[in-house]
Amino acid sequence: MIVRKLSDAGTQGRTVSADGWESHRLLLKSDGAGFSFHITRIFKDAVLPMHYQNHIESVYCISGFGEIKDVASGAVHSIEPGTIYILDKHDKHILRAFEEMELACVFNPPLIGREVHNAEGAYALTAEAIA
Repeated sequence: MIVRKLSDAGTQGRTVSADGWESHRLLLKSDGAGFSFHITRIFKDAVLPMHYQNHIESVYCISGFGEIKDVASGAVHSIEPGTIYILDKHDKHILRAFEEMELACVFNPPLIGREVHNAEGAYALTAEAIA
């Protein structure tokens, strides 16, 4: 059994941040669950182009308000508490936060823990991540 508290993530080295976001990585590849689980804050006014070429991501909005744009189709979807979106086709997207958003995120394959977005807006898939 694994039990962790969000409030301990920073002191455990499980918090990663970059321009526009901060992620508390509560479950990682090293935990052996087959997926990773994060609580992520998207800062107000952030505009984040992303393209998870190596991962499937599921995102549930806990609080805040924003939108996600599917770059391929141009479709824009409102994100608010109670909304889930799943990037099941490695969808290239743009996430905009009109106010700070708190999101629960699941990644498969699981993240190692220190990843940040590369120039394409993806997390690299390292040999360690697929081992």
